Amino acid sequence: MRMSRLFGETLRATPAEAESPGHGLLLRAGYIRGAAPGVFSYLPLGLRAAAKIEAIVRQELESVGAQPVAMPLVQPARLRLTAGRVDGEEQVCFSDRAGRGLLLGMSHEGLAAELARSEISSYRQLPVILYQIRPVFRDELRPTAGLLRAREFDLMDCYSFDRDRAGLEERCAGIRAAIERILRRVELVECLAASSARADAIDDEIYLLSDVGDDRLAICDGCGYVANLRTARFAKPEPDEEAAEPLEKVATPGTDTIAALAEYLGVSTERTAKVVFFSAALPAEAKEAGEREVVVMALVRGDMEVSEGKLADALAARRMMPADGTAIRAVGAVPGFASPVGLESDELIVVADDLITGSANLVSGANEEGYHLRNVNFQRDYSADIVTDIAAAFPGAPCTKCGAALRVAAGVEIASLHRFNPAYGESLGITFQDRDGTQRSPAIGSYGIGIGRLLACIAETHRDERGLRLPVEVAPYQVQLVVLSGGDDEIARQGDDLYASLRDAGIEVLYDDRAVSGGVKFNDADLIGLPLRLTLGRRSLQDGGIELKRRDREDRQIFGLGQAVEAALGLLKRRRS
Repeated sequence: MRMSRLFGETLRATPAEAESPGHGLLLRAGYIRGAAPGVFSYLPLGLRAAAKIEAIVRQELESVGAQPVAMPLVQPARLRLTAGRVDGEEQVCFSDRAGRGLLLGMSHEGLAAELARSEISSYRQLPVILYQIRPVFRDELRPTAGLLRAREFDLMDCYSFDRDRAGLEERCAGIRAAIERILRRVELVECLAASSARADAIDDEIYLLSDVGDDRLAICDGCGYVANLRTARFAKPEPDEEAAEPLEKVATPGTDTIAALAEYLGVSTERTAKVVFFSAALPAEAKEAGEREVVVMALVRGDMEVSEGKLADALAARRMMPADGTAIRAVGAVPGFASPVGLESDELIVVADDLITGSANLVSGANEEGYHLRNVNFQRDYSADIVTDIAAAFPGAPCTKCGAALRVAAGVEIASLHRFNPAYGESLGITFQDRDGTQRSPAIGSYGIGIGRLLACIAETHRDERGLRLPVEVAPYQVQLVVLSGGDDEIARQGDDLYASLRDAGIEVLYDDRAVSGGVKFNDADLIGLPLRLTLGRRSLQDGGIELKRRDREDRQIFGLGQAVEAALGLLKRRRS
């Protein structure tokens, strides 16, 4: 491709819309352009890079038996509720001119289930792995960092159907190995895998360690434990055994925070109970459709914080947000002075952390402005609808496995693997006839990778102060040919001949034939970030021929005109290996 004909200009300055270094470089190098918040156009360079990533993903998935399908972006609205899994405010719903409810797909679980229902009838057809790479739309509240968290993006979503759990585990292991090969090929090596269990699935998530990531990971360097901070567990202290003291109401004016309360009463924060309120949408009671809105009171020890992720999982909440004062007062509690003591409401659910229920004689609110209660004890003074781990992990918290201190690091989720529990297939109505003649539901897995997010992660990882430094399997072209003719027709002719020779050898070349200065050409070559740069000009000819430079190194080599193609092929081969 001649740069004189390439659509898309490089930019000298980073646009104001850039939210991360990699995002800024993709904009400056002419790979993408913003169309709306979280929505992007790919220019030719960006589209070629994305297509190469997509090709790698397809190759590795098909190597483990995955078959490509194509499911529509626009889906029937009835698929919004699939096996009790309801998408929240990120889901875009609308109607066609006939009033039929439709939605923009955020994933394709419902459609994949319909395909399985229509096509799978016997165990002989299993296992099956279906995948697609198609656009999806998620109305993110705060799209950030360009392609890292976009609203519209190409998603590889993959679904496996197996006869039993053992088959699902085998399928998941194979797909995970394929994902690991994908990440190696695109040279994303600083990756960690985290696992967590939900009521309906076991989740494995693969994260790239990156300062621009919006996920926080709890990491143990002692044993290798990794978890998303929203669900991370840590070793909690054993509470001291104490006899329950009499309940005592005390005046505590102006103490509507834990810190103020502890200072006023002269106690440590671990001797207090922290209350946090949320408004939550939960699945309706059994045999009822829809959902119910409740106020949730979350209780943790005063020196800890509530993990919203753990709390939402414990409740199976479809949506959850901080409760306002009106909602808190409606269940009989007083903001800043609340506790579960004496509260009874059908609209209130109390969830207590498993540490606080074993801690005796705590200070908690009296549900009266300016007053607290001393010596509050679980079961004697209050009860809870759910007792489980809802405390948030924190830097330095002891690891549950080895006791070493956890550290917290930023990361970007780049792949996910979900193994659903058996009831999930049953709820979807998918059945097959097993070898003994009985009807069974398949074991189902779901897997995903965002193509644009991979490109964004590569841009964040493979860069320097001058621009991108793309891996050879991802770069839109393999070689940047820079010809500095200075008006010399013979050098220009040699440049055209070299361009043709490189292409004939199967090398993908971006040929900078523009009538601009050498400084502009070199700056653009560094910005665009192709693996190799070949420079032809008076100086290189005086030195013996063609100058060859790797983008990720500072040294340069000179080869004769007749050796340049072979030298480029050799370096590209070594870069791939």
